[in-house]
This record gives sequence, structure tokens and C-alpha cells, in this order.
Amino acid sequence: MTVKELAEKLGAEIITGKNSLDREVDGCYIGDLLSWVMGRAEMDNVWLTVMGNINTIAVATLADVSCIVLTENAALDANAKARAVMQDVAILKTEENSYQTAIKIYKLFEEEA
Repeated sequence: MTVKELAEKLGAEIITGKNSLDREVDGCYIGDLLSWVMGRAEMDNVWLTVMGNINTIAVATLADVSCIVLTENAALDANAKARAVMQDVAILKTEENSYQTAIKIYKLFEEEA
């Protein structure tokens, strides 16, 4: 499944990363402690978080995740948005919490299997 397909199936808003929407999604990681995510998220994971600051963009780039999903309508600050646009990091937004979003993603992966 691609980032674009994920966004459509979750009903998530696409905030940034228009050129990264065809990137494949392969797994999911949930976490808000940036140093923890940096060492544990895997390449092409969807990263679920409520952290919308510039450091989040740096971690997403280092971990090479396919996209960030801001849960609970978490805000993306202006500096983070500008950096995400510059580095073409796909960021989606949903009002559901991380647990609910992860369950939906898990079910989507199960449907594809």
C-alpha cells in the first residue's frame, strides 16, 4: 500500500509530501519519544505520533519512515511544516488517537495479505 492509499483509507488529511505519496508503506511504529523512535522505527514504517515539531522531521528523515501520521489532530508547527516541505516528508493528520489509528492500519495490512 502507498502513502496515498493509506491516507485515503484512513480518511486522513495530507499536509505535506505531495511527491512522496507513491512511497510504499511496510509496517507501523508508534512513539512520541524522539530518541526512542530514531533507534527503533524501521524504514518504510508509518510513524504515529502527536509530536509536530522540527525535530520530528529530522527523526523521520533519519529513520527513513514512509510518512508521519499526526494523531489526535496534533498541530504541526510552521518550522516543521517548512522543513517537511523542503525534504518532501509526507505528513498526514487524523483526529483519532494512535491506538485507534494503529488498529486501522493493522486491518489494512491484513486485508492486503
